[in-house]
Amino acid sequence: MAGIGKRMRPHTLTVPKPLLPVAGKPMVQHLVEDICKMTGENITEIGFVIGNFGKEVENNLLKVAEKMGAKGKIFYQKEALGTAHAVLCAAEMLEGRIIVAFADTLFRGEVKIDSSKDGVIWVQKVEDPKPFGVVKLDKQNIITDFVEKPQEFVSDLAIIGIYYFKDGAFLRNEMQYLIDNDLKEKGEYQITNALESMKKKGTKFTVAQVAEWLDCGNKDAMIFTNRRILETKPDRKNTTKLENSIVIQPCYIDESVSLKNSVVGPFVSIGANTKIENSVVADSIIQNSSSISNSIISTSMIGSYVQIEGTQDNLSIGDYNQFKN
Repeated sequence: MAGIGKRMRPHTLTVPKPLLPVAGKPMVQHLVEDICKMTGENITEIGFVIGNFGKEVENNLLKVAEKMGAKGKIFYQKEALGTAHAVLCAAEMLEGRIIVAFADTLFRGEVKIDSSKDGVIWVQKVEDPKPFGVVKLDKQNIITDFVEKPQEFVSDLAIIGIYYFKDGAFLRNEMQYLIDNDLKEKGEYQITNALESMKKKGTKFTVAQVAEWLDCGNKDAMIFTNRRILETKPDRKNTTKLENSIVIQPCYIDESVSLKNSVVGPFVSIGANTKIENSVVADSIIQNSSSISNSIISTSMIGSYVQIEGTQDNLSIGDYNQFKN
């Protein structure tokens, strides 16, 4: 999760993308919880590969691990040199059975890990495979080829960014070989090249398909993902501070939120200490300590400490801004 999240600006100017809230929780927390659930056993360590995000962010990540009963560790990727380089930053953790996940990948589906397999790659069928790494399968559902961002059709099974490895040290050694020998593809060290080498040396990778792959790559994708999680996950809150207001479910509304003369929902997530007055809000994510008055907004992302007054619009506003008509 070391990227700077350019496609999510202005929201990632103050908060790393994986810590942006979706349905009341940082997206990375949703991912960690879902992965822990699908393992069926206790996760003992969780490592986070990050950029220079600051101590507050690091402490929040360590708390995410602690909530799952695991020890959290922080690692740094100082230069964006590709997926294999990023994972290798956590080299000390690459031993035994491991799961590797990219932190802007959320998913739906009851998937259980078969820990007896050499490796499992999570995939999803996509209409346009060109932007993704894809896999080809044989009749036994074993991966025969890894292809990074194919410009001609070879498969529509895109790798979503979640992997299980029975032998983490084997993966570590193959990624280290790429870096030691400067073996790049499209200018970066790709994890798919390490997987291809492992396959040639006898590792049998199978696939697991998720019911739904939820993208968090841009504002509209985040709004859609927020909607789907609110629809499908029961752990939602709702404020009791209602004054002549209506909440149309499903919503996540922190208990400290104040609603006055307003209609909120459906598919709205609102963080702590936000106040909404004389407004209609639907299909939106609003973070902490913001104020919205005399407005009608939908399909919007609003940061923390934002003041909005007198507008009717589809908005994307980062932290500490004012928007008035």
